[in-house]
Amino acid sequence: MAVKDENSDQTLELFLKIGLDERTARNTIANNKVTANLTVVIQEAALNNGCDRIIGNLLYTVATKYPANALVHRPNLLEYVVSSKVKTPGQLEAAFTFLSNLASENFKRNEFEEACGIGVEVSVEEITQTVNEIFEENKAVILEQRYRTNVGELLGSVRKKHPWADPKIAKKLVDAKMYELLGERTAADDEKPSKKKEKKEKPAKVENKAVDGTHLQPSEEELNPFSIFPAPEDNIKVHTEVFFSNGFVLRCCNTREMLDKHLKMTGGRVFSRFPPEPNGYLHIGHAKAMFVDFGLAKERGGCCYLRYDDTNPEAEKKEYIHHIEEIVQWMGWKPFKITYTSDYFQDLYELAVELIRRGHAYVDHQTPEEIKEYREKKMNSPWRDRPIAESLKLFDDMKRGLIEEGKATLRMKQDMRSDNFNMYDLIAYRIKFTPHPHAGDKWCIYPSYDYSHCIVDSLENITHSLCTLEFETRRASYYWLLHVLDLYQPYVWEYSRLNVTNTVMSKRKLNYLVTNKYVDGWDDPRLMTLAGLRRRGVTSTAINAFVRGIGITRSDCSMIRLDRLEYHVREELNKTAPRVLVVLHPLKVVITNLESSSVMELDAKKWPDAQADDTSAFYKVPFSNVVYIERSDFRIKDSKDYYGLAPGKSVLLRYAFPIKCTDVILGDDNETVIEIRAEYDPSKKSKPKGVLHWVAEPYPGADPLKVEVRLFEKLFNSENPTELDNWFVDLNLDSKLVIPAAYAVPALRNAAVGDTFQFERLGYFTADKDSTAEKLVFNRTVTLKDTYCKGGK
Repeated sequence: MAVKDENSDQTLELFLKIGLDERTARNTIANNKVTANLTVVIQEAALNNGCDRIIGNLLYTVATKYPANALVHRPNLLEYVVSSKVKTPGQLEAAFTFLSNLASENFKRNEFEEACGIGVEVSVEEITQTVNEIFEENKAVILEQRYRTNVGELLGSVRKKHPWADPKIAKKLVDAKMYELLGERTAADDEKPSKKKEKKEKPAKVENKAVDGTHLQPSEEELNPFSIFPAPEDNIKVHTEVFFSNGFVLRCCNTREMLDKHLKMTGGRVFSRFPPEPNGYLHIGHAKAMFVDFGLAKERGGCCYLRYDDTNPEAEKKEYIHHIEEIVQWMGWKPFKITYTSDYFQDLYELAVELIRRGHAYVDHQTPEEIKEYREKKMNSPWRDRPIAESLKLFDDMKRGLIEEGKATLRMKQDMRSDNFNMYDLIAYRIKFTPHPHAGDKWCIYPSYDYSHCIVDSLENITHSLCTLEFETRRASYYWLLHVLDLYQPYVWEYSRLNVTNTVMSKRKLNYLVTNKYVDGWDDPRLMTLAGLRRRGVTSTAINAFVRGIGITRSDCSMIRLDRLEYHVREELNKTAPRVLVVLHPLKVVITNLESSSVMELDAKKWPDAQADDTSAFYKVPFSNVVYIERSDFRIKDSKDYYGLAPGKSVLLRYAFPIKCTDVILGDDNETVIEIRAEYDPSKKSKPKGVLHWVAEPYPGADPLKVEVRLFEKLFNSENPTELDNWFVDLNLDSKLVIPAAYAVPALRNAAVGDTFQFERLGYFTADKDSTAEKLVFNRTVTLKDTYCKGGK
């Protein structure tokens, strides 16, 4: 341990010598891969004695971002960095692009220098002139937005004209110009615009964008999130570097012959896969995975497999398999082919035998506890170096069921002293005397995910193996296995998993909630399962829009607010859900100046912009002398800021008439309002400010249509319940409220399961599968209030 501390101190001293601040240096040391890369870069640059901070920061960037397929040219780049010919981040990024495209081909200095702006000097005068021109073009917007102006966009315009200009000088000149034009920053510049003002100015803002053209165009990545992925024919570059404890570095990549064979099989098309494990219902995180996997294939004119990762027969059920296939289709994706990892069990077995023959696997007899202990101590298993012939026989015994469950495993012979724990001789096969849902009882040994996943990717000629960031440390094992078996190697890329506030998405936690009946099944509308969201009334198109808006990034620390999803739901339902009138908590209003036998048929709008000559945009609502309003829309004591009904006050019943409260009937406690008496204005001459929704008796003495309404809130009180020790105690006990007897207009009587409506002033609601001929049941999909768009997209 002392040796390790001494090495750490020496490494820290080295990193400080090149100008890294102490915090960055210590954080770097905590990352073994970056530490190894940076140490090698410093040695290649011959800067063990240190350098100035500018060069040191560039070296750090080289260590973390240099393209792995062009390592042969790294000394050339470092020569330019040390001599300060490459001296800005912009030049370094240009160098990375040039070298990545060059790969291992011959390095031509003249082409490199031209691509990176070597020797190009941009004077302060030239930058000043460009800044002046940009400010003149954008003057009107800058004066309007003042210090809220996006300075990044202005600097981007400068970079576009002078890519090799010193960014610090450009920033200094832009700041000076802002001060010259606007003067001192005021308190008003730091105030957030009021919500009311934002609402009014929103259309004008959009118009300015279109007319003035002062905002930069969206990046290619924003327009097409799949542009970040390489073409299949480029998959000859180094995928990753696997660092071994003995100092050997394995640089994994396809040979030209291997890639050509693959391209011939695929026709050069993109082949991706969506590989869920059929051990539970899919959640919204899987929606992102589907968008990435199916979306890439669709955008490139390729194919995407739906592959069931069914290597654990104890946890898998036919129910989950059927659900996954059905929900993939509901999400709008069409698989090229549906396959199972179990389809390849024979291939996987034969390759495991070959792995043993090549000396890269062995049969082990350690217990799970012993394996854990030996891994923690970085110790080899006592059976690691047993003869190959012995392992081959024992593996055959395992296959034939001659060894008890738990008495033997097949382990890959990787590197027990590696800095990557996913290289600690991972298990390839284990014994399970359990019938398989798809393969039946043919096998009693089953491959692990770590062994099977990469091999099946290769066998299916997958071009892009895309997964979430928690699998990044498995990349070394993925490529090591394909390398030692001489198999084609797909391009692997990890993206951030989708984390949404106030919920859990771990299948284990979801299963706990379902089995312990904290929720009403896998499709409970409060869950973020796709079945639950669908039952709640969320559409697949809204989910896909939400996922696309998040993008495909590697930032794994962000928690996406639930109201961001709700924003996309509202955006769609506002266009697709017809309006109807429903009263959740009815309060009876008797209109005294209307005959009790009189029932009028009035027109109500299904859509806010309904045209008078379009009869399909209206529905009929009865208006009689007994109507019902929301109990919350009446107060005994009126106030200036209250627009509901009160004694002596008038309101407008939407699509009907103004009414004025003339009397209030109280209960025996002399507090509870039992009934309101009112008069209506048939001439509609009065113009009250308040507008209420309502439902009337369809004919004298008949109650309106009764429906059950379920209101849902966030399932957990905390934004991130998984951080808590006892996460399930954070459950929101008020996350579901059932209103058994709401009143609805007759037009809602024929609603079918899955139909969605906007209950005016209340929110969007969907007919639930619990509906019967006797009573309709509606789930609230989302409220009308939108906190996300007010806060900014």
